[in-house]
Amino acid sequence: MKTIQLRRYTLVDGEYDAFLAWWREWMPRVRPAAGFTIEFAYGLRETNEFVWAVSAEGDRDAFLAREGVYLASDARAEAFDGQPQRVAASDLRLVDDIG
Repeated sequence: MKTIQLRRYTLVDGEYDAFLAWWREWMPRVRPAAGFTIEFAYGLRETNEFVWAVSAEGDRDAFLAREGVYLASDARAEAFDGQPQRVAASDLRLVDDIG
């Protein structure tokens, strides 16, 4: 069993390319190291959006516990250190895998 989180962002105007460069540098390192799998990542340049999903083994409670550890981690802090706010709005939801 795995739990999947869909992450949808509207990016700050003018920050699309910088956000993608930062994301490509950091997320493939810090998320898997914290026990997550990146399921997919897509950018929508025309609407300044970024959509991606991460998963982790276990139920929703296990996912949320792992997410809490990740959010408080030194690795995540390092990834965000000195970065400007590039996400104007976000929508994070645990979703059902119906495939």
